[in-house]
Amino acid sequence: MVQKLNGRSRDRALARKREILRSAAAAFRRRGFDGASVEDIAAGLGMTKGNLYYYFKDKREILYFCQDHSADRMIEEAERIGRLRVPADEKLRRLIGAQLRCMLDELDGAAAHLEVSALPPARLDRILAKRDRYERAMRGIVEAGVRSRVFTPCDAKLAALAILGAVNWTAKWYRPDGPLTVEQISAEFGRILVQGLLRRT
Repeated sequence: MVQKLNGRSRDRALARKREILRSAAAAFRRRGFDGASVEDIAAGLGMTKGNLYYYFKDKREILYFCQDHSADRMIEEAERIGRLRVPADEKLRRLIGAQLRCMLDELDGAAAHLEVSALPPARLDRILAKRDRYERAMRGIVEAGVRSRVFTPCDAKLAALAILGAVNWTAKWYRPDGPLTVEQISAEFGRILVQGLLRRT
């Protein structure tokens, strides 16, 4: 019984951290990482600064959670999509859409996940290792597409890096109140970025 209560407590704490993450992401989007304060983040949730410190000791810890959370979500999605029995072009479109939904919806379009220089070296190494793992998963889909003749022969690493560059840059220009929804952006990016890899018959 105690373990179940502890488990529920952990779930509640994680849910609260995710709420803080979304408020932080909105503050980072509006003011940038350096310009956003802990007070801004707490105010977005109707919390006091002291309550926020119960979950995170400082702004850099929130930034790390932001990057770690999004990296874990994307690795999980990449592995799930990789197991699907669908053609490589469909897998790649779904992965692009999943990453955009994570960045633009869950992280409110914040560019904070790109600001790795603010992290201490040990945490930076962990984030970079997870990003490399995600990039390899995307590269694996491209390689499989080339082998199955869905994609034209290409340098799979360069293709994956080009796609990631385009997708990551959306955090610089996306606005939640803009003319396009996240789903519209995801559909259009999936079409444009995958189309160039398709094999011409």
